Order: sequence, then C-alpha cells, then structure tokens
Amino acid sequence: MIRCMAIDDEPLALRQLKAYLEKVPYFEMVGCCRSALEAARLMETEPTDVLFIDINMPDLNGLDFVRSLSHPPLVVFTTAYHEYAIDGYKVNAVDYLLKPFGMADVMRAADKVKRQYELVKAAERLGDGYVGEPSASNLADSIGLVTAAESPAAASALAADNVIFLKTDHKVVRVVVDDIVYVEGMSEYLRIHLDGHDKPLVVLLSMKKLEERITPHNFLRIHKSYIINMRHFLEMNRTRVTLDNQVVLPFGDSYREKLNSYITSKLLGR
Repeated sequence: MIRCMAIDDEPLALRQLKAYLEKVPYFEMVGCCRSALEAARLMETEPTDVLFIDINMPDLNGLDFVRSLSHPPLVVFTTAYHEYAIDGYKVNAVDYLLKPFGMADVMRAADKVKRQYELVKAAERLGDGYVGEPSASNLADSIGLVTAAESPAAASALAADNVIFLKTDHKVVRVVVDDIVYVEGMSEYLRIHLDGHDKPLVVLLSMKKLEERITPHNFLRIHKSYIINMRHFLEMNRTRVTLDNQVVLPFGDSYREKLNSYITSKLLGR
C-alpha cells in the first residue's frame, strides 16, 4: 500500500479530498492536515509516500513546505490557481490538480503516483542504476535479463564495446548503444529513447554517469537535460536541434561550441 497524506487549509476541500483518496484501492491514508506545520509534525511519526497538498495556504504554503523537506515524498499539488502549475513542476511534482476536480482526476493522478512509486521501489531494491557488464554469470537468471533493442547491430554488438546494461522496472536490460536516439534528464531519473521503440526506458541514473559511458560513441551533450545521438541529427538553428524523428530539442549556450566544432569537423563546402 502507498501511504498517503492530504493537506488543505479549507475544511470542506480537505474532507472532499480525503473521500476521494480513500476510494483509491492502493492508497492507505495516514493523515489529513489543515496546515503544512501540522503535516510536518505528523510526518515525524507517520512514514508517508505521497502528499496531496494545497499550494495556497497561510503561514507556510505547499511549495515552500515541499522545498523545506530534506527527503520529500512524492507530491501532487492541488490548487484553485492555474498560474502555480509551473512552480509545482519545478519541485518535481508528480501531478497537479486544478480545483474543482473530481474522482476521475484524482484517479489519473493516483495512477501516476503508483507508477512513480513502483519505479522508486524497484530502483531501491536493485541499487543505483548500473552501466557496464554484469558482475555475475547468473545475473540473467537472478534478476531477469532481457534484450531491449534487437537491431541489425545487435548480433555483433556484444563482441564490440557497444552494449550497456541498465536496471529498470525489476529487470536488467541490455541496450545497444547505437540504438539510443537521445537521452532526457529528469532530476535523478533518465528517459532513454531508443530507435524503433515507442516507450523510453526510465532508469535511476545520473546524466554524468551515462555520458561518461556513451560519449566515446557518436553522442553529444547539447543541454544540461539532453544527450543526442548525432547519427539522428537532422538540422539546427540558433536555439534548437531537430532529430530525424522530428523531435525538437533545445541546446544550451555552454554546449554550443562543442556542437559547432563537431559539425564543422564534418562540414563539406562553404
């Protein structure tokens, strides 16, 4: 069960939110609080996996409360003010519910929470994201080794330095490096987009660690949140790069020189 706490300074709103959350089959309510300070005291004795918390509250608002937590749980913000949405996502909120919301909205947010919670728990069981060769010969039997990318390059990839292993969703997944189209950073997680795959791999891993492993290949860091496979580079303008799958990504000023140098080294004509 996912241990859930509701926080709202409005009694009627709190009562309605509690009623909705109690209908979510995989949630266990650990408390309902009228203020962030009350929630902080309760969290000292009640381990909490997710907060459903109003942003606009007196004394200490929901955003500042979450920022003050050294190890915040998953967070879903609730508010009547849509202008707070961007601020909510800046603190890595799982979702944002705009009042008035109904049970269907709460269930959509709850499903997002459940997926994120399962990712976190899977990562905790397996440890930090692993990049490299398996350390034991029985790794496939013990934790389920699967192939994430079967491409024409896969047959010879294991013989070359062109394969990495990533922990994701209770499995260790073999990835052919050349099949990576681009990598997207999301706080402590990465979304690895693979050629020919609709859904990216989500792994608990730092951008720096993956960058160290794959940039000897045909990859460039173009932004603090993006690494791209230059084999999928299509075009660029002053601020953005377009890939051959029509994905458009920004590039940062601090990465501009390296990107320009790469292109210049392969440029034909003037």
